[in-house]
Amino acid sequence: MSSLEAIELVDRIWARDPTVWTGSDEGHWLGWLDEPGRMLERVEELERLERDFDDVVLLGMGGSSLAPEVIRRTFASTGLHVLDTTHPSAIRRLEDQLDLGRTLFVAASKSGTTLETRSQLDYFLDRGGGASFAAITDPGTELEQYAGAKDFVWVVHGEPTIGGRYSALSPFGMVPAALIDLDVQALLERADAMAGWCRLGDENPGFQFGLELGENWTEGRDKVCIDETPGGFGLWAEQLIAESTGKQGKGLVPAPGESPGSGSDRQHGRVRLDDPYDLGAEFYRWEFATAVAGSILGINPFNQPDVQAAKDRTAAILSSSHDPGPGPGTGPEGSVEELLAGAEPPQYIAIQAFIDPERESELDPLVMRARETGCVVTKGLGPRYLHSTGQLHKGGPNSVLAIQVVDDFGEELAIPGRDFGFRQLIAAQAAGDLESLKERGRKVCRVRLEQL
Repeated sequence: MSSLEAIELVDRIWARDPTVWTGSDEGHWLGWLDEPGRMLERVEELERLERDFDDVVLLGMGGSSLAPEVIRRTFASTGLHVLDTTHPSAIRRLEDQLDLGRTLFVAASKSGTTLETRSQLDYFLDRGGGASFAAITDPGTELEQYAGAKDFVWVVHGEPTIGGRYSALSPFGMVPAALIDLDVQALLERADAMAGWCRLGDENPGFQFGLELGENWTEGRDKVCIDETPGGFGLWAEQLIAESTGKQGKGLVPAPGESPGSGSDRQHGRVRLDDPYDLGAEFYRWEFATAVAGSILGINPFNQPDVQAAKDRTAAILSSSHDPGPGPGTGPEGSVEELLAGAEPPQYIAIQAFIDPERESELDPLVMRARETGCVVTKGLGPRYLHSTGQLHKGGPNSVLAIQVVDDFGEELAIPGRDFGFRQLIAAQAAGDLESLKERGRKVCRVRLEQL
């Protein structure tokens, strides 16, 4: 791309020109371009939020949870807990760790209707114990109305022109940062400086990275091997890349921790963090790069047309099954050995684990076995990955080999006001996603964690 073409493309992005991508509604989803500046004007608002609590529990999924989780890990916060699972064992364990009377639960949902988040919220509201509640949501949502009816201590509005995975520098990322007493202004100032640099032409760091991602994709290097960081930056970046680009049979496959030099289908996703507060700038650089890469792929990087499929399957299973046993459709299916026997690049292996997050390390032997094939290996915990990389696995290239792993979901944990509990919910989410993958002709198998 010539210097003139680069400048023109950048100018069109900042002009909100949807024809940079597919000419549909992209122009309505570019609020993230200016969000660092807007949020700098809201720093005092965030600093005034009531936060005199021993623990803060963020209830959220995907775009509402991954940036807070990376912030929590990067700054080694012990007072912030991010709950983005429906596994009964994880919910019980967290509850046992908390003094509810000294805990603030923050429900984070742009739509205000996210099933997992609302189920978690209703559960903890019902527990009593003197806990306090707050919300981050877009203006006018059902969650905002619910918060008013339940006397939440505060509600912070998100920006409606920003999709979930681009919301790290909006209240969905910055409120949790404020609640653990980070210097939010410093985070946002570095992000705002990066936004200024991303208005440039050839020396634009976001554009250059996006051009690299997109041009490598055109040459068959569609696996983005993201640098590992102590704060787990790849957890957030893989949602951004996968959900933005994985559609219409195309897509970049993010692979945190994989080696970029081990195959011809790989490229390097460099993470630039000289100190923790560079996180603000890096969030922005990756957002801009993903938008640029989406232009080269010729897709709309701001929609997620295949995410709803698994949700619909889950809803159908929940409405038709009230089995109090192990849960719908979670027995072994197919064979890991058979699936891996024919695996070779440019295929990739996606380990999709509906397990207690505390048991994640038990997946390591399976990851090592999968890497012996020479294929890129990705790993996601369910149901979190349904809001993250799930779009890519269903809507992207049909090169995925999916291994679903389930564990013992434990005793049922009731959800107030629902006909199902968390055990049935996570089982239905696992079953629904596997059905959705098979419907799209993906090669899949399911195994019990205890049998690995």
